[in-house]
Amino acid sequence: MVHRMRGARPAGALPAVGRALTLVVALALGVAGCGSNTPFAATTAASDGTAVPGSSDSGGGPSGGPGAGVTSTSAPQAAATVAPEPTPVLVPAPVTGRLVSPEAAARHPIAVMIDDLWAARPQSGFSAASVVWQAPAEGGIPRYMMVFGENQPGAVGPVRSARYYYIAWAAEWHAVYAHAGGSPQALDTLRTQGSGQLVYNADQFAYGGYFRRVTDRFAPHNLYTDGAQLDAIASSVGVVGTPVRPIWRFAPDAPLADRPAGGRIVVSYPGSTIQYDYNRATNSYPRTVSVEGPERDAATGERVAPQNVVIMLMQFGPLNDGHPNKGRLEATVVGRGVAWICTNGRTTKGTWRKASLTGPTKFYDGQGREITLTVGQTFVNVLPLGSIVRISPGGPPPPARAL
Repeated sequence: MVHRMRGARPAGALPAVGRALTLVVALALGVAGCGSNTPFAATTAASDGTAVPGSSDSGGGPSGGPGAGVTSTSAPQAAATVAPEPTPVLVPAPVTGRLVSPEAAARHPIAVMIDDLWAARPQSGFSAASVVWQAPAEGGIPRYMMVFGENQPGAVGPVRSARYYYIAWAAEWHAVYAHAGGSPQALDTLRTQGSGQLVYNADQFAYGGYFRRVTDRFAPHNLYTDGAQLDAIASSVGVVGTPVRPIWRFAPDAPLADRPAGGRIVVSYPGSTIQYDYNRATNSYPRTVSVEGPERDAATGERVAPQNVVIMLMQFGPLNDGHPNKGRLEATVVGRGVAWICTNGRTTKGTWRKASLTGPTKFYDGQGREITLTVGQTFVNVLPLGSIVRISPGGPPPPARAL
């Protein structure tokens, strides 16, 4: 191909010798193009990195058409090779059995005492908790202890004071134990056992900078913290990355066809009744508090709906701590007793057992076999002996619809 240069003399004005040389060059180029043993098919890269044949930088057409026999001087482009995304490594979280990253599974459990007086509702932190314990505290009014495992929560609170039996449950995980003061029995236990022996003591009176008072509630029901602050406490006491051993067995959700339709669990504390209504579709137990309605996490707005519900009966009595007007309680936390374990929509009546202060609380069926829970959050409701537990089993699964 001959390109006419700007300002060049017209072809007809060339001397005869020049015209002859031009003809020779053109013929040579044509022979080279037609006689090649390796035809060249120009390629371009498609958007996915693969090569698309039939495209040429010269704009040449099919054989015999404009540009035929002209070879591009650029080398063909190789198809791009996209490396597959590596499969993420997931491991079971020790407190829930959920498959999470190794970093999430290695998060050390943090237990936080939570108020349950009417002025404290709705509370914050339920959605992120791995396990929630609820038991009587003062005058029969219960408190919660939220245990955070693989998840870092947002706001958590209102935070309240420690009790001895909650320390015993937190000690099963060797957890960081966040609270605001406590009963003399609980504080004496934390002091004499030393931080790290039973739990890592995170008293608000010692770690005040990691807690805050909100202005939309009145004291003492307005003390809050959050996940970042709790992690900072854990880091300061040196437990970040400490291996955590699982204490319960977990299995995936039962198939939908095996789950019953409906079912209800009702337990009562002074001042409130807790109701769980089994949801077959989500395989969870949404909670309702009689005086509040459907229970929601104030931090996220999510409905509180654990995958497992455990009811334990335990001996409670007045705590002789020199302050009888406080109505504080103590409990026989080490031992065994009656329990109902509800998972996958079905309830097993069995026993709970705890052999020592730091030993795990385990659940067994009537034949002494350890119960397997469903992967996910567990709520444990602890009630005094003689409490009434009402459990309405669900109906048979609906027949499968024909496709």
